[in-house]
Amino acid sequence: MSIPWQRYADDHARTVDTMTAALLFACFLFGSEINFPRVRQPDPVGPTIALAAVACGALFWQRTRPRTVVAVTALCTAAAGALGLLLTPLLMAPLMLALYRLALHTDRRTTRFAFLAALALLITTAYAADPVAHPWPLKTLGPAAWLLLPVATGNAVRFRGAYVEAVQARAEYAERGREEEARHRVAEERMRIARELHDVVAHHLALANAQAGTAAHLSRTHPEQVHRILTDLAGTTSAALREMKATVGLLRATDDPDAPLAPSPGLGRLDELTASFESAGLTVQVDTEGLPQPLSPGVDLTAYRIVQEALTNVTKHAAAEAAWVRLRYATDHLTISVTDDGTSTGPGVAPGQGFGLIGMRERARSMGGALKAGHRVEGGFEVTTRLPLYPIAPEPEERNP
Repeated sequence: MSIPWQRYADDHARTVDTMTAALLFACFLFGSEINFPRVRQPDPVGPTIALAAVACGALFWQRTRPRTVVAVTALCTAAAGALGLLLTPLLMAPLMLALYRLALHTDRRTTRFAFLAALALLITTAYAADPVAHPWPLKTLGPAAWLLLPVATGNAVRFRGAYVEAVQARAEYAERGREEEARHRVAEERMRIARELHDVVAHHLALANAQAGTAAHLSRTHPEQVHRILTDLAGTTSAALREMKATVGLLRATDDPDAPLAPSPGLGRLDELTASFESAGLTVQVDTEGLPQPLSPGVDLTAYRIVQEALTNVTKHAAAEAAWVRLRYATDHLTISVTDDGTSTGPGVAPGQGFGLIGMRERARSMGGALKAGHRVEGGFEVTTRLPLYPIAPEPEERNP
């Protein structure tokens, strides 16, 4: 963040350079009058004015050609020392400003070289051509200290600017990272809701379609069974509406503390799920191996949805009369297998294809598990998933050949 005078200097560079050159011209002339008492002072008025004009005039190019300006001002200052003028800060002011600009706009190596070259030129000229024979500290230590000041100041300002730019760059990078993370979370939430809607709609519509087809088929031969099937159909559509309302409600009333929250389905409702397929003509048998263990809510919901989607695919795509669900509990994981005795599959349901299989794989991976699906050698189709009892980081997705 720049302060007002810096903004003015950037917007009116030519005006600022002119005022600076005029001020340093006066400083150069005033510094030429400073000398030790009782020392015969040379009076080269004309050459002094000419050197001051050249040195200060070169400052107009200090922003575009800082190296050239340092060379010109150093030569003018050395020439003033050769005339017998004392090397005071006022006399060296144009050279000091040139070194400051050089340090501000170039690298440290260039600035160091320019500083040493200018100092060597001043000291050599003062020792070789000084007609007044000023004391040696004023020829060496004085110029070294005063020329080192603008070099150090320029480097410090440049480093501070680079630090501020780095901080701003890191802040911008962090902001972009936060925005990308927010977009990533939104995309993940959209995918999660899309999976929920797909499972709800696909399951209930497939079941309703099978129930309606069964009722139409039995309406002439077994009319006494139609009423029961239609009752089941009404229950199926009602359940679909309730689940869709609960899922869509997540998008509309997330900040409402009074909004009713229905419990997520889990394996505890597996009997209810399998019973709903009976009216569609599919017999489902559930077998459990091992000691059932409590599941985390995420794993419980994932297991239920995978079984639901697998049985829905059996109803939609396989000419099957029976399906088997096997739950095998181990110490740290749960293996679920859903198989059927179907003899054919519909188009577009090969392993790895279709939104149903994709959604099941995504659900399994989100819990750190894996899922495989494919035709069995003895006939039918099988979906097998392995879920950890406690969610872990997702593993790379396995691909079927």
